[in-house]
Amino acid sequence: MSEVVPLNPAPFEGPDKRIVTEQTESALEQLDDAALNEIYAMRDDFARFMMPYKFAMDEVMTKISILREEFAQLHAENPIEHVNSRLKSTESVLQKVARRGIEPSYAAIRQNITDIAGIRVVCSFTSDVYKVFNALTKQSDVRLLAVKDYIANPKPNGYKSLHAIIEIPVFLSDGPVPVIVEVQLRTVAMDFWASLEHKIYYKYDRAVPAEMLRGLKEAADVASDLDVKMEGLHDEVRRAKPDTIRTEDLHDEVRRAHPDQLNTADLREVRGGPHAI
Repeated sequence: MSEVVPLNPAPFEGPDKRIVTEQTESALEQLDDAALNEIYAMRDDFARFMMPYKFAMDEVMTKISILREEFAQLHAENPIEHVNSRLKSTESVLQKVARRGIEPSYAAIRQNITDIAGIRVVCSFTSDVYKVFNALTKQSDVRLLAVKDYIANPKPNGYKSLHAIIEIPVFLSDGPVPVIVEVQLRTVAMDFWASLEHKIYYKYDRAVPAEMLRGLKEAADVASDLDVKMEGLHDEVRRAKPDTIRTEDLHDEVRRAHPDQLNTADLREVRGGPHAI
C-alpha cells in the first residue's frame, strides 16, 4: 500500500538560540563583515520568508496525493509507492548562502537556491517515474523551470533520479506569490541506493574511501539492473491474459503450498467444480 510520509520542517530558531553549527560558522567566516551582519540580521525575518515555501510544499503534496488517489480509484495500478517532503532548516539555507557566495538577501536566495522546499516521490518502476512527472508538470498552474534527468544520464558515482524544478503560485492574503519547489522522482531501488550513499557520506564526512566508492558504484549498477528486470517482469504480467493460466499450474501451486491437506479427490473436485478455469 502506498503512503505519504510528510517530514515536519525544522522549527525556526530565533536570535536568542544557536542556529549554526561549526561547519556553517566555518563557511560564514569566509564572508566580509558587512555580508556576515546581513546574514545574521536575516534570522529575525526568516520564518516569514520560509512560510510561502511551506505552503508551496503543501500544495504540491496535495497535487501528488490527488494523483495517487486517482490512480488507485480509476486505474489498475498506482505508480506511487510513497512521498516525502522536506523544508530546509535555517542553518542549512545560511550554510548554502555562505558556501556558494550568494548575496545575503532574500531576493538572491529566492533566485539561487531552488531546493528550499523539496519533495521526493518514490515509484515502483522507471516508467512510473516519467508517468508521474508528466501528470504533475502538465497541470496548468505548474511551471516547469528545469529538469535534470539523472536516470537517462546517471552521475559518475551511479546516482539516478529525475529532478524537476517547478514553480507554483501560493495565494496569500495580499495576492499570489510564485514559489519554487524541487521534486525528485525515483524508483524504490534508486531510493534505497541513494539512502545508503547518504549514510556513507555522512559517516565518513564526505571523505569516503576509494574501495567503498567502487562498492557503491557496483551497487548502483545492480540496482539499475534490478529496475530493468522488474520492469520487464511487470510488462509480462500486464500483457498476460487470464486464459493463458492453465488449471494444472494452479493445482500444482496449491499442492506445493498444502501438501498434507489436499488429495487427488480434492483436486478432481476443484477441476470439475463451479470455480474451474
